[in-house]
Amino acid sequence: MKTKQSLLKLLLCLVLVIISCKPSNKKDNTKSTAKKDKKPNIVIVFLDDSGFADFSPFAKSDVPTPNVQKLANEGTIFTNFHVPQAICSASRSALLTGCYPGRTKVFGAHGPNARGLETTFPTMGEVFKEAGYKTAIFGKWHCGDQPETRPHARGFDESCGLMYSNDMWKHHPEAPEYWGQFPIKFWKNGEVIIEDVGFDEQKNLTKWYTEHAVDFINRNNKNPFLLYVPHSMPHVPIFTSKAFEGKSGKGVYGDVIMELDWSVGQITKALKKNGLEENTIVIFTSDNGPWIAYGNHAGKTPFREAKATSFEGGTRSACIIKYPKKLKANNKSDKLFVSIDLLPTLCSLTEVHLPKRDIDGKNVWGLISGKPEAKNPHEYYAFSTGKHFESVMSGDGKWKLHLDHNYRTLVEPGNDGAAGKYKNLEMPLSLFNMEQDAYETTNVIEENPEISNILETFAKAHKLKFYND
Repeated sequence: MKTKQSLLKLLLCLVLVIISCKPSNKKDNTKSTAKKDKKPNIVIVFLDDSGFADFSPFAKSDVPTPNVQKLANEGTIFTNFHVPQAICSASRSALLTGCYPGRTKVFGAHGPNARGLETTFPTMGEVFKEAGYKTAIFGKWHCGDQPETRPHARGFDESCGLMYSNDMWKHHPEAPEYWGQFPIKFWKNGEVIIEDVGFDEQKNLTKWYTEHAVDFINRNNKNPFLLYVPHSMPHVPIFTSKAFEGKSGKGVYGDVIMELDWSVGQITKALKKNGLEENTIVIFTSDNGPWIAYGNHAGKTPFREAKATSFEGGTRSACIIKYPKKLKANNKSDKLFVSIDLLPTLCSLTEVHLPKRDIDGKNVWGLISGKPEAKNPHEYYAFSTGKHFESVMSGDGKWKLHLDHNYRTLVEPGNDGAAGKYKNLEMPLSLFNMEQDAYETTNVIEENPEISNILETFAKAHKLKFYND
């Protein structure tokens, strides 16, 4: 009896072994599930001093920009995107932290060896790296030039580029002796690899940033990543690689725009090649409006004034966002939002935790994605120039109030790399209906005292909170 039981047990074991070894007809979905569950990648292309009208999706242009146009065709164009301050360091710090310049105290454009953004304010790199993202910046940093404030110490696994603007060198058109004290260096992953950037290196900046970006995508196609490409161009002095010299037939600035368009194409092609296109959020914009003092070496904007003012020509930047999974293609939006909103919006989309400290931006995905019921969560947005708080705009984008402030306006543009001349003017307390007058031409404060009072109340509260020291 015991022998029979033993034989039965042995036969049962053999059957189980055979069944377990038999090939399954079920498909192995491990790979597809992993791909499906992978968090979205993020690519931010952040130009320097690009004009709102530099690229064909936003204006008719004599310079062909097919790659940016393709990005627009596949994504959504935003015509009412702003930065809170139209100057380099302040704009970049706002993007990376989700905070107003008044909170971080990063104003204007910082020079060599500057402290920059304090480490108490987490950057986008730190936020996403902590969440398991691979992170990289290839381009102009301009948020601090000390060991603990450079990009490799602020959450970016990989980096290359300049620590500040490319005009802060010995060939500066107005102050070469001063800037000549600080050789402009090219960094890579926390180490200086070019001690003194010259003309040849300037010509290759766009190319180098792009090559590093493509290589990073190729090597990280299995990992979620944040890729930040803040180009040095078209900030003066402007240069292109040999492949683009004279290519536009419209001068050096046209050549620069064509190379930047090429860069966008290389990055988007790398995403597609690696099968990442559907699961990547691509954002294309500029840190502020054009530096019109440089004439034919500057971009164009249809709006009032330009860089380093709180008028629309300074703070309003062309913007395209592509996210095939969740965003309409070939779409256009005039909804208002500001660069401080990008960090919280991206964190929401990727289910990444926001920094523990207070930030000023809010999740505006409802506006970006075009939900009919979506409303801007901000009562107002604030704009400044340097340390001067100058204007507020209602969250719905309809009204803009300029406080009393001085501003610069161009008198005579420069030519071929030489700076032009400005003069200072005074801006009185003024209210503009932005839906009817986006060019800020007609002060309607007397006809709308209630609106003016509401915005003045917001302005007083903002000033008390951030500018009371």
